[in-house]
Parts: sequence; structure tokens; C-alpha cells
Amino acid sequence: MFDILHRVGVISGPSEVYSALTTVEGLAAWWTEETTVTDDGVLQFRFAEGGFDMKVLDTRPNELVQWEVVDGPAEWIGTHVRFDLKQEDDFTIILFRHEGWAEQVEFMNHCSTKWATFLMSLKRLVETGKGEPAPDDVKVSNWH
Repeated sequence: MFDILHRVGVISGPSEVYSALTTVEGLAAWWTEETTVTDDGVLQFRFAEGGFDMKVLDTRPNELVQWEVVDGPAEWIGTHVRFDLKQEDDFTIILFRHEGWAEQVEFMNHCSTKWATFLMSLKRLVETGKGEPAPDDVKVSNWH
């Protein structure tokens, strides 16, 4: 199995980051404006190119958010997305993992770059109040 890993520091407390990761309003402000939650708690994220459905596996206030991909591109289904949060000095450190990829394919490379741009959007949201969610996100290639 293969993982996408990123580390980002946000000048803010963990509670602000946690809120941006656990509320529909927060998620829509940094990842995609097309964010909803179903009656059974599945997060739905939609983009011009398609979308992803995430089941919330675990949350620990100000420490952890973990999802399982239950619908989306075949390469994503069954993978886990994890945000570990910890305070270091004036920063909340986000240790991000998109784990469990079956193989290192070109799509994984693309997703790693896109995750990095969205994590920077999360950083901007928490630090300035304005992220860059889809459809206003950074276009990194012909795949978007």
C-alpha cells in the first residue's frame, strides 16, 4: 500500500483547524463549495470532474479527523484520509495522510499535488478567513 503525506503548519490554535475539518461550512470554505452531508453522516464533496463520498471513521476534538472513501474514483475507494493535529509553538501542525493506495499510479501523483494546494487553501482559510475552494482552486494540470 502507498500513502500521500503532507505536513503543514497553520498559525492558529487546533480548534480553528478542527472546525474547518469537521463542519460542512468549514469544508466548503477550503476544499469545495459543493460540500454536503447525508442523513447518515456521509460527507459528499463534488467537483466539476466528479466527486468523493467520505464516511467519518474517527474524530477527536483538536487532535484527529479520519475518513474512509466510500464512493469516488476506483483508486480512492477504500482509502483513508487522515488529519492529525498537534500544537507546536504558535503553529497547529497538520499531519495529513491519504493512505492505502493500491499502487503508485500517475493519478496518485496528481492527487498529491491537489491535496497540497487544498491544504494551503485550508491554511489560508484559518489564518486569513478566506480559502480557495473549488471551483476557485489552483488548476495544476489538464486533469484540473
